[in-house]
Amino acid sequence: MSEICPKCGLPKELCVCEEIAREQQKIDITVDKRRYGKVMTIIEGLDSNELDLEALLTKLKKKCASGGTIKEGKIELQGDHREKVKETLEEMGFVVEVS
Repeated sequence: MSEICPKCGLPKELCVCEEIAREQQKIDITVDKRRYGKVMTIIEGLDSNELDLEALLTKLKKKCASGGTIKEGKIELQGDHREKVKETLEEMGFVVEVS
């Protein structure tokens, strides 16, 4: 017997909760200049209650070949990776806005 999703009540194979959560979030990607002229790509608007931010961070770090962290519900990547991050998130089904 397959497991049942606690949110929607459908079997895990048919569950669409995460897809719906991705479509409803409005993600904003910005670049911030830090100390010593270092550039950080900041990804805001992610709901940590509905998504696994650690898994998303790991995927983005691998895709961009850079370091990163999660601070105050925002993902921060070292360097200017706006285009790579935008492409990756759109492939995953997110609605992305680059500033």
